[in-house]
Amino acid sequence: MSLHVIVGAGATGSATARLLADSGEQVRLITRRGIGPTHPQIERIAADATDIARLVELATGAAVLFNCAMPPYDRWPAEFPPMAAALLAAAERTGSDYVMLGNTYGYGPIDGPVTEDLPMAPTSQKGIVRSRMWLDARAAHAAGRVRVTEVRANDYLGAGAYSPFTLMVGARVLAGSPVSYPGDLDAPHSWSYTGDVARTLVAAARHDESWGRAWHVPSVSEASVRQLATHLAEAADAPPPRLHHMTIQELQDIGRTDSVMAEFPEMLYLYDRPNFLDASSTAKTLDVAPTPLDDVLAEMVSEHARSVR
Repeated sequence: MSLHVIVGAGATGSATARLLADSGEQVRLITRRGIGPTHPQIERIAADATDIARLVELATGAAVLFNCAMPPYDRWPAEFPPMAAALLAAAERTGSDYVMLGNTYGYGPIDGPVTEDLPMAPTSQKGIVRSRMWLDARAAHAAGRVRVTEVRANDYLGAGAYSPFTLMVGARVLAGSPVSYPGDLDAPHSWSYTGDVARTLVAAARHDESWGRAWHVPSVSEASVRQLATHLAEAADAPPPRLHHMTIQELQDIGRTDSVMAEFPEMLYLYDRPNFLDASSTAKTLDVAPTPLDDVLAEMVSEHARSVR
């Protein structure tokens, strides 16, 4: 049994904590409020993730430090850089391996399958933030100061998942309400299940070949939003979804009073064309396969049913 420290208890951080704890590892889960899943092997700690001295104290003796933290979406440029710098510094000072949870924003717009060897070429402020986090960590790895790897997911599915689909489509489909979505409703899209993200994070942390590079999470589906919404409705025995394409003007109008929605226009390039994530390296080297889509949708249906009781 070894100590694993996870910063962040969102859907993926919590899933990673449970996965490690269930395998017998000791887990220290750090959040600002000390929240997270209850488990005999999980110690929940309240701490500021930008406090390097406190992070060093909590990560001392850890085999792996996982960065699953996520500031509010509308505050990434201000809050992500100091948090990422503190976590990287803590990993360096404690000698812990450092596993980062990332996404595809740093690649910028891509026509064709997105592979891990593509250069960072961000065109958005959030992409610049994510790119800088990875490049700083990779430079520390290249300098021999720490072992680093990053796991990159696409849009999330699953209980507690946070993504444009879960925010704007999933709950409304399950409630039988009309859906308005600011993207191509029929463009194929890769979807990442939070449980598969957790399994990829743990597999990367345990594999000798994972360090100094990124890994993509195997996708549960490459269905379009329309197809995925239809499958979700069928899984819940709900009415067929009523889908409407939200125009950029409608999205901007909503953004005037919703600071999170105001962040979506610069990321529309991810949703107005096919978006494929190539995870063949992960499947081959880390031996991670995706969870069946039907299982993921059943989980989302069950979560919704619990929420409306």
